[in-house]
Amino acid sequence: MKILIARMNHETNTFSPVATPLAAFGGNGPAWREDAYRENKGMRTAMSAFIDAAEREGAQIVTPVSASANPSGPVAAAAYDAICAAIVAAAPGCDAVMLDLHGAMVAEQTPDGEGDLLERVRAALPRAPIAVALDLHGNVTQKMIDNADVIVSFKTYPHVDMYETGEHAARLLLARIKGQAHPVLAWRQPPLLTSTLRSSSADGAMRRAIEAARAAEAEGMLAVSVLAGFSLADIPAPCISVVVVGDGDATAAEAVAERIARQIWDERSDFVYRSPPLAESVAHAAQLAREAQGTHGTGKPVLLLDHGDNCMSGGTCDTMDLLEVALAQGLTGMVSGPLCDPEAVAALIEAGVGARVTIGIGNKLTREGAAARAPFMATGVVRAITDGEYVITGPTYTGQRAYMGRAAVLDIGAATLVVTERTHEPWDLGVFESVGVDPRRARFLLLKSRMYCRPVFVPIAAGLVECDSRGVTGSDYGLYRYTRLLRPVFPVDDGFIWRAG
Repeated sequence: MKILIARMNHETNTFSPVATPLAAFGGNGPAWREDAYRENKGMRTAMSAFIDAAEREGAQIVTPVSASANPSGPVAAAAYDAICAAIVAAAPGCDAVMLDLHGAMVAEQTPDGEGDLLERVRAALPRAPIAVALDLHGNVTQKMIDNADVIVSFKTYPHVDMYETGEHAARLLLARIKGQAHPVLAWRQPPLLTSTLRSSSADGAMRRAIEAARAAEAEGMLAVSVLAGFSLADIPAPCISVVVVGDGDATAAEAVAERIARQIWDERSDFVYRSPPLAESVAHAAQLAREAQGTHGTGKPVLLLDHGDNCMSGGTCDTMDLLEVALAQGLTGMVSGPLCDPEAVAALIEAGVGARVTIGIGNKLTREGAAARAPFMATGVVRAITDGEYVITGPTYTGQRAYMGRAAVLDIGAATLVVTERTHEPWDLGVFESVGVDPRRARFLLLKSRMYCRPVFVPIAAGLVECDSRGVTGSDYGLYRYTRLLRPVFPVDDGFIWRAG
């Protein structure tokens, strides 16, 4: 048996000004062929699980590409074509396909990156079964449903079950090949834009929906996935979905999909996040720090999560609102980063370690329609310069090498700023430790993050405050100009009736 295994991951924020060329996929572009295999073998991605499952079967494996980029603006046409062409070119002669996809890719030439790829793979291999692993924030489309035999998404956010999702999808595909299962797909998509901060698998309506999915699996469905969708994409339906893989009984699968979709719709208000004013959030963080110091005598930092400029939703990581408000309120002992500003990094490197400089940082990229801002003028001492690379210790992307681009540390007295050439999610303490900064010694940690930092940084923190800097990943849909969105859709519209089925 010959199995095609590939990875193409990108969550596209169509409102983000951050470009997505081919070089954005990896340290300097995708990993191809044997390098794609080596990049995933022994890791914790869905592709890693596909490789392990295929090798246990003694299958011949073809791995044309492994391409994963941080969320950003639409994928460049040439990048999308190169990745898809590599996958499709590897298809002839293969008996099965396992694809590690995100599910919310928009390219310059298509609003449905995964659906178009799957359509091409299906055309190349009309009789070969296709299994797909998706991110919990995938935007499911009819093309994806029509051109896959098995679809399974993550059930956790933060995503700590990537490998397990790939293992699940591979198991169902192999069972189909052996005649042990007969997968059929059912899909429902309520017209509901969900806030990413309301898609945590640990809380609220999302947790209850995932519990319903697990219960349906325990009762006989092969797989049930609840995909929160990614609403910061100007496509027809960047909405929540329920995808059910039944075992030969389409009617039963449809009933499960409809039941869970109705549950979600009935709790739709719980999927919407409404941010308090930024100044109020910063004042709350200051109060938490005072209480922690006075009551417990703890030296642990308070986390301020700048979800309005979140790298892993396409943020620029150069919106300086949070730092500016924190300084205006007199906060000290701050560590902030990673802040993305290639020009500032170059200037800091030229100045050298130990130099005292005054430099403009950030506020250089804005969303469409937003007023231009002057850079934040920082005066301080350059403390460190590095290549910006480190190895993630987990639990997300465990063992993978991370690339921040060149990095510099600027000490401005009240705050230590970690400035990088690339946008970067604080996956790991290594974001700071790799540049010689101990995040545990900070009084306040200002992170460009929403959720992924939490498994690592919450255990070392005295408290957490969500802060909305009104960047390109804010939770207020009024910030964005949708032109393709199908209406009505909640919460942009209200008072309409939706009927599943």
